[in-house]
Amino acid sequence: MFIVMKNRYTENELADILDRLTQMGFTGHVSKGVERTVIGVVGQTYPELKDTLEVWPGVDEVVPISRPYKLSSREFQPQNTVVKVGDVTIGGEALVMMAGPCAAETEEQVLETARAVKAAGANILRGGAFKPSTSPYSFRGLGVGGLELLAQARQETGMPIITEVMTPEDVGLVSRYADILQVGARNMQNFALLDEVGKAKKPVMLKRGLSATIQEWLLSAEYILAQGNRQVMLCERGIRTFETYTRNTMDLSAIPIIKKLSHLPIIADPSHGTGKWYLVTPLSLAAVAAGADGLMIEVHPSPDHALKDGAQSLTFNNFQQLMAQVVPVAASVGRKMA
Repeated sequence: MFIVMKNRYTENELADILDRLTQMGFTGHVSKGVERTVIGVVGQTYPELKDTLEVWPGVDEVVPISRPYKLSSREFQPQNTVVKVGDVTIGGEALVMMAGPCAAETEEQVLETARAVKAAGANILRGGAFKPSTSPYSFRGLGVGGLELLAQARQETGMPIITEVMTPEDVGLVSRYADILQVGARNMQNFALLDEVGKAKKPVMLKRGLSATIQEWLLSAEYILAQGNRQVMLCERGIRTFETYTRNTMDLSAIPIIKKLSHLPIIADPSHGTGKWYLVTPLSLAAVAAGADGLMIEVHPSPDHALKDGAQSLTFNNFQQLMAQVVPVAASVGRKMA
């Protein structure tokens, strides 16, 4: 449930409410908006609690909520969450472009790609150091060496980096290198990992699981938010259906649905969403039109020789062409490029 504060509440009243909630075994999460301040009450609530809370000083009303996710819902926070990473703002008016190789392979490959995507207009460098694979015989990343290459690219280009963390034990290590922690589709319901990235206080991008419902996705985000980390964004990367022509089925409808249900920014990943490079541009344009706050695109200097996901990676020239086409589509829906 949510506690809606009076317009003229005092900070002492707010602090007293949070303290009393803690004493009762609940956790209170505060959201201060332009028009109202709301406290999300997390814990095993009961119907009689509403009457108890409404008589507390500073409380205007108490609103029960039927949805199992609370902190990620629009009821808790009507205004959009904006995540700031250096000079880049995600979730605001501007459309953010994340681009780079699926996996860091060599120093030359990482630096060459970073320079190329920045020159084309990308804001954030993506790249995998730890790579989950369906097959244990596929390339699984360079590990710490990959993190060091990404950090080198950031130092040269100035672009923040986003990279995946796969285990709770690696959160501290990856946090020392990454500007954004990515939780991959296969780890969307790795609850121990979600708790740890929530404690890390670093921006987190949570990818939708291969067969996850939207409610399950938002509940996974709830794990991160409940640890106090409000710098959370979601990523639609395609889901598993009966169709086998594409790697996954890109669920464009998830973008406006998330916009309706949640205040969290949403990024679209048409590279994993389709698995085919020639589908990346049309699905990117469609995602922008549907309301995505950003795109995540895989780019490689020589996709034919990529150690991972070459079939869905754009060449430098194709990425430049995509950027040129994105600008007018973004403008048509009231967005500008970051």
